[in-house]
Amino acid sequence: MRVLGIDPGTAIVGFSILDFENNRFNVIDYGCIYTDKDMPMEDRLCKIYSELTEIIKKYSPSEMAIEELFYFKNNKTVISVGQARGVIVLCGRQNNLVINHYTPLQVKTGITGYGKAEKKQLYPVGLFRPAPADPEYGRPQPAGGYDARQSRQ
Repeated sequence: MRVLGIDPGTAIVGFSILDFENNRFNVIDYGCIYTDKDMPMEDRLCKIYSELTEIIKKYSPSEMAIEELFYFKNNKTVISVGQARGVIVLCGRQNNLVINHYTPLQVKTGITGYGKAEKKQLYPVGLFRPAPADPEYGRPQPAGGYDARQSRQ
């Protein structure tokens, strides 16, 4: 079974492609979809949809594992991330993927056995690593792609 893992966002969508065979997950690919903060929201959502469609066509997953939203202090942020998440779920459904939703607590519990683990606690396990700098944006690349590749484990 091939799974597309998603860590939703507006500026950055983390994704992973995992194969599940012999009771193990094997990482096939992972990365991020970036949108520019200066783009209109509708254009950002279109870019997420288009790039995700290309990823689905390239790797042919049968399922999508997507992280649920959690409480944000900024209402504007939660609305925009919710819009992106909706576009991502729509893209998956229109490409006939089975959609599975997981809370951040479920993802961390599945990996470490402790739902409140921090990302730095996962580095020694080798499941997450600090991401390299992203030269296009001149800032450290967030761990979104790394989160997404773990969302089904």
